[in-house]
Amino acid sequence: MITVLAVHFTVAAVAPLLFRIWGRNAFYALAAVPGVSFLWLLLQYGAVYSDAGAITDVIPWISTLRIEFAFRLDALAWIMSLLVLGVGCLVLVYCARYFKKEDPDLGGFGAQLLAFAGAMFGLVVADDLLLMFIFWELTTVLSYLLIGFARTRLAARRSALQALMVTTAGGLAMLVGLLMLGFSAGTYRISAILEQGPALVSGPSAAMVGAAVVLILVGAISKSALIPFHFWLPGAMAAPTPVSAYLHAAAMVKAGIYLVARLAPGFAETSSWPPIVLGLGLATMLVGGYRALRQTDIKLILAYGTVSQLGFLIMVVGLGTPDAALAALAMLLAHGLFKATLFLVVGIIDHQSGTRDVRKLSGVFSSSRALGIVAGIGAASMAGVPLMAGFVAKESVLEAFVHHASDGGPWSVALLVGIVLGSVLTFAYSARFMWGAFAVKPGVDRTPFKAIRPSFLAAPAVLSLLSIAYGVWPAPVDVWIQPYAALFAETTPDAGTAAAQAGHLALWHGFTPALTLTAATFGLGLAMHYGRNLVARAQDRVPGWIDGDRAYQYTIGALDDTAVWVTGRTQRGSLYYYLAVILTVAFVLPLAALIAANKPLPAGLYFIDPNSPLQLVAGAGIVIGALAAVKANKRFLAVLMVSVTGYGVALMFALQGAPDLALTQMLVETIILVAFVLAMRSLPAELRDRTGGKYRVVRVIIGLAFGTTMVFAAIQAMGSRVAAPVSLDFPHLAYEGGGGLNIVNVTLVDIRAWDTFGEISVLALAATGVASLIFIRGRGDRIRASSTIAEGTVGRHTGVDPGSRDAAALAISRKFASSTRDAWIVAGRTLAPERRSIIFEVVTRLIFHSLIVFSLYLLLAGHNFPGGGFAGGLTAGLALATRYLAGGRFELREATPISAGTLLGIGLATAAASGVVPLLLGGQVFQSAIIELWLPVFGNIKFVTSTIFDIGVYIVVVGLVLDVLRSLGAEIDEHFEEQATAPPEEQEPQGVPAETTAKGKA
Repeated sequence: MITVLAVHFTVAAVAPLLFRIWGRNAFYALAAVPGVSFLWLLLQYGAVYSDAGAITDVIPWISTLRIEFAFRLDALAWIMSLLVLGVGCLVLVYCARYFKKEDPDLGGFGAQLLAFAGAMFGLVVADDLLLMFIFWELTTVLSYLLIGFARTRLAARRSALQALMVTTAGGLAMLVGLLMLGFSAGTYRISAILEQGPALVSGPSAAMVGAAVVLILVGAISKSALIPFHFWLPGAMAAPTPVSAYLHAAAMVKAGIYLVARLAPGFAETSSWPPIVLGLGLATMLVGGYRALRQTDIKLILAYGTVSQLGFLIMVVGLGTPDAALAALAMLLAHGLFKATLFLVVGIIDHQSGTRDVRKLSGVFSSSRALGIVAGIGAASMAGVPLMAGFVAKESVLEAFVHHASDGGPWSVALLVGIVLGSVLTFAYSARFMWGAFAVKPGVDRTPFKAIRPSFLAAPAVLSLLSIAYGVWPAPVDVWIQPYAALFAETTPDAGTAAAQAGHLALWHGFTPALTLTAATFGLGLAMHYGRNLVARAQDRVPGWIDGDRAYQYTIGALDDTAVWVTGRTQRGSLYYYLAVILTVAFVLPLAALIAANKPLPAGLYFIDPNSPLQLVAGAGIVIGALAAVKANKRFLAVLMVSVTGYGVALMFALQGAPDLALTQMLVETIILVAFVLAMRSLPAELRDRTGGKYRVVRVIIGLAFGTTMVFAAIQAMGSRVAAPVSLDFPHLAYEGGGGLNIVNVTLVDIRAWDTFGEISVLALAATGVASLIFIRGRGDRIRASSTIAEGTVGRHTGVDPGSRDAAALAISRKFASSTRDAWIVAGRTLAPERRSIIFEVVTRLIFHSLIVFSLYLLLAGHNFPGGGFAGGLTAGLALATRYLAGGRFELREATPISAGTLLGIGLATAAASGVVPLLLGGQVFQSAIIELWLPVFGNIKFVTSTIFDIGVYIVVVGLVLDVLRSLGAEIDEHFEEQATAPPEEQEPQGVPAETTAKGKA
């Protein structure tokens, strides 16, 4: 099973390449994947139907959460897989002649359709609730892409988005239900949960299980387009016809039916099950059949017919009796065969005639009798005509509901009457389809119809032949279904007793009440068809008060209006307003919780450590820095004071015995200070338009309230612990498991490696976001080499008065430049002499290499001493920042010829490899190994493989700093240089944002 999934997704990944080579004939290659998988499935028949009853395949995944890659192929999954793989193969073959050679994006379409087949197969064989949900959502996303294939058409985009929103909303509700059900059962294994089903329904957690079942059924009915979610399926007919034939007849919409069938043996007795499954199923069957009779598009006739049949199917599947279970799977197979046939026929009619309108189609049968015969077989099976699969399945359904009505009360009789009425509508819209697609209509010109190639007709013809074979000889299907029907037996019987309770599929059961109901169905259905004009006039008189699609549009419109209203009242363009709202909420809610809790402060509370009086000095520095930042009237001074508070916090960490935190805090503050200073070059030097008056008082109140509340919230949180903190075990875990003495670093790269990997991924995304906002022409790697720049031309001042003090300084700088032509800072020669700093260049020469070596020391020693990849990367970043400040953007280009994006990618790949390689070697993700060896000169060496992860962190941080330097430094430098050489009328004032200047010009 895992191999089948892997092949589907692997071939889907390379499908675009196959289409570039073979064109649309690549569909045949894709069809081979589900085709071969179908043959493999047939070969598993003996194992599935042996005494074991299933094939299982389990790979541990997240053991602490009891989540596994668990797959199980039992009778139900085997039958569903027949549809998924068999129809999938035929649809892909059909696509090779349905699409034109010049149609765009066929590679992406083929990849998505094949991946969908794999995801659907994974869904039906998954034996883990959360694994099943993953495949469930994969089908949702892929169906969105497939429905919106014609992305230039508004209807296709709208329908795709509608289907995505409806099914995703149901899927999220279902996820909550799955989590509740797994928690109640103590396992996420579906097979184990079903064994506990009766105990869970009547046990102490019955209320939670009942709520979980309701939420799961919400996901099922949204996926299978039951009322009130039925409207998305007809809208999805904007998709290409092969998509409709596969997703909306044989695969995707069957997911909800499958889920109900899977859970029915264990949870059909819950109180909420009958009204949802039977009530909504009956309503959907009647509404879908009624709406099908109003359609003039033959594809929409089938679409609403599918809605009706899905309601019918979910009723039968959810009834929860052995004979209903037998009938349900029989009908499931029959429906997949005849509905896929009819959708493919519609695609041929549309392809060959250019229309699907019943008012324009006329005489198609005389143009293609073979197509008409194939369509007739499918329609006859859908209507339940004898000798067809639909007849055999529908007879068994009627038998099941006749038995249910005879044993039950008025509700059971109402269900039987509703099914008969729905069957009448089914017969009527089946006849309408055949009449609309193939009949000769008086007063309508004969429809031009191109000849059909046999390869184009092959797929629906095979499906129609299977419908006949199934109808004439249903015995094999009966054998396939009996093990599933036995799950509903009232006792634990032997195979013979279970089969007796379920009954058998047969073409002829004799003269039974079900046969009488079938005859009545045919008579009333024919009457409705021949009186179709009268029926249409009656339908026209019925006001359309309730329409699901209109209700959806109104709901979305109301949400949009609400969003506009809320946005207009909250997004005012005022930073003060945004911060006031955020901080007010951030202190009001915790303050209300503290007041409501009314708990005393923890004992032993002190605000100043008597053993460390320097804390008072550091605290005073933090307070002074914060107040100075508030009072500063220059941007640089404000940022500098904010950094003072950061350095004060670093000193606090150091005084509290946390050198790692202190080092990291100091490095981060320094990098942030550099970034702020670089960014502020594009802003005015002074802070103007500051809020004053009554707003200043409000800001003070909010700030003090927030700070005070957070202090006491932290105190209460620290004093509310009732269990021993997990951090007490970290020293032991760090040394014994992680092989290091530095608890902080071992925690980051080993104990909580997943968290760190997520954090460095966020860093890479943040760097990419900054680069995307700043760069227009590239990512900053387009800086020319310094050898191509004329000496002393970058940033040169013009128009200096020869007698001024600046002219004398300029002469000294040029003399120094000529004497240092071969200095180590090569790119420094590109700067104009008046832009160079002799002291800064000398200091850079002294400390750059030392900083790089020190960063490597922090990286390699961080496992046992203060440091690590993050601190080492920041140190290397400071070295690059120093070199950039000394020599400008060309010096940065010389210092790091590799791009920032490449560094970020290498770092992430290194960290990811350190997690994947142990998995490939039979271990767990991010598992580390301790290697001890002896080397000459170095002696005994203890190397921990998590250091490789730390190296990845180091490279990511260096890439981040480089991206910031190139974004906020080099790019802005180039902008200023371009402005300096531009004509005076095009120059922007220094320190004024470009948009401000543009507004002034306007």
